[in-house]
Amino acid sequence: MSAHHSHGSASERHERALWVALVPTAGFMLAEVVGGVLTGSLALISDASHMATDVFGIAIAIAAIRIGRRPADLQRTFGYERFETLAAALNALLLFGVAAYILVEAYRRLSAPPEIQSTSMLVIALIGLVVNFLAMRILSEGQEESLNLKGAYLEVWSDLIGSIGVIAAALIIRFTGWVWIDSLVAIAIGLWVLPRTWMLFSSALNVLLEGVPPGLDVEKIRVAMIEVSGVTDIHDLHVWSLTGGRVCLTAHMVASSRASDQEVLIEEMNRMLRDRFKIGHVTLQYERVPCPDAVAGHRFL
Repeated sequence: MSAHHSHGSASERHERALWVALVPTAGFMLAEVVGGVLTGSLALISDASHMATDVFGIAIAIAAIRIGRRPADLQRTFGYERFETLAAALNALLLFGVAAYILVEAYRRLSAPPEIQSTSMLVIALIGLVVNFLAMRILSEGQEESLNLKGAYLEVWSDLIGSIGVIAAALIIRFTGWVWIDSLVAIAIGLWVLPRTWMLFSSALNVLLEGVPPGLDVEKIRVAMIEVSGVTDIHDLHVWSLTGGRVCLTAHMVASSRASDQEVLIEEMNRMLRDRFKIGHVTLQYERVPCPDAVAGHRFL
């Protein structure tokens, strides 16, 4: 027996947020790339590079949501929702690549800092701060519901911090003439992004490997299931997620209840898992005696 939930409305809400964030981000990314080249600022180019990954990442996220809406078929019985997780992993890899490029280029420039137009750099960075702040506010609402949206949110958030760093660098260069500050800020942006990118990639990888979602303890779940009246054993227990917000569970449930009571018992189990652990997609195999896997000690397969 399983519980079914409709994710269409959340998916449509996420797509609208992504579209609203995409337009200003794409427009300013083009302006920032041109500005970075004209001013000679690596920090500005660093921020523009992250904005470029934002644009590409948001576009991928929109495509993933649309693909994820396709209904399940005979070849993919769970549907295409996991495309959103693949998009999040791809966004993380893009951020790794951009951070590596910025770190290498910043190290090279430290030995020979170029001339930098701090005033233009400051104006562009201030506009970028506003654009990134608006995009971050738009994406913040659904970023806990979807790894895909969280990937886009983290990219915009990193750009917001990057814009602050570029503003600081522009002010320092303007009043002190220390152009090497530009490269240091670029390095700081790259190093700041890396651990957050790794967290995103690890979360996406955990979903793709069908690992237990963060915040859930399989042994605690098994104990809670055994505590349901009439249940004598739980084995062959699996907990994973199709996406960042849709948790699934399958298990073999041993109980001595009469056939007429099985439906009531399964419904009680579903309700407990939903209320205590927020697990809504549950599939249970009812057994009167443990199957060979349980007898052999293979409790988690």
